[in-house]
Amino acid sequence: MNAARPLPLWRALFWPGLFTGLALLLLLSLGFWQLQRLAWKDALLARIAQRIDAAPAPLPAQTQWPELAHPDNEYLRVQLSGVFDHSKEMLIFRPAGSHGPGAGFHVITPLRITLGGGRSAHVLVNRGFVPENTRDVAARQAGQTSGVVDVTGHVRSAETRSPFTPADTPDKGVWYTRDPVAMAAFVKLENAAPFVVDADSASGPGEWPKPGAARVRIPNNHLSYALTWFGLAATLIAVFAAFAWRKRQA
Repeated sequence: MNAARPLPLWRALFWPGLFTGLALLLLLSLGFWQLQRLAWKDALLARIAQRIDAAPAPLPAQTQWPELAHPDNEYLRVQLSGVFDHSKEMLIFRPAGSHGPGAGFHVITPLRITLGGGRSAHVLVNRGFVPENTRDVAARQAGQTSGVVDVTGHVRSAETRSPFTPADTPDKGVWYTRDPVAMAAFVKLENAAPFVVDADSASGPGEWPKPGAARVRIPNNHLSYALTWFGLAATLIAVFAAFAWRKRQA
């Protein structure tokens, strides 16, 4: 009986080579996609760095507010004047380590501003952070400023809710995400801006709330991700080369 003849090398490598090539294209595509994301993130961080320390500009006209609420305009520094409505204050919970050693809240207070023609509008202002033991207004009464105040701060759009974010409890005055549209609707504000302004200076003489909530915490790990995908691609090539060499020797 004749012994079975071995397959030609090209036939032995065809299917493994095909699947290796497809996997290699996928890995390289992911690597180059991460490099594109890296360029986009670098440009975004540079734009934010330029905005966050810029001189404050007057709040744009109301017709520009929808555009101002877009995430691309985050951290634009503005100035505005108005009167706080402390009766409609809301709290956004912040866990320990986000703005201090312990958990606490961001104090969101509507600011009524005057528009042309005798009209008025409301802008939600994040006046700053308070620890849990000063959650009640009675514990920080000195910070409840009355009368016209000048506010400078950074425009912030709505936060994205993750699957792990607890449900808001507006009836108890506590929120877990920055959602200016929902918050304004809950306290029945008329003509409200679809964004929040994070105040960067105190609006009253009290110790709390502490301003300066606008902190840039945008991760930029795209280079390491790209290197990981390219490293996997190189490993795949090495493994296939070793496999082909063994087949050739056989």
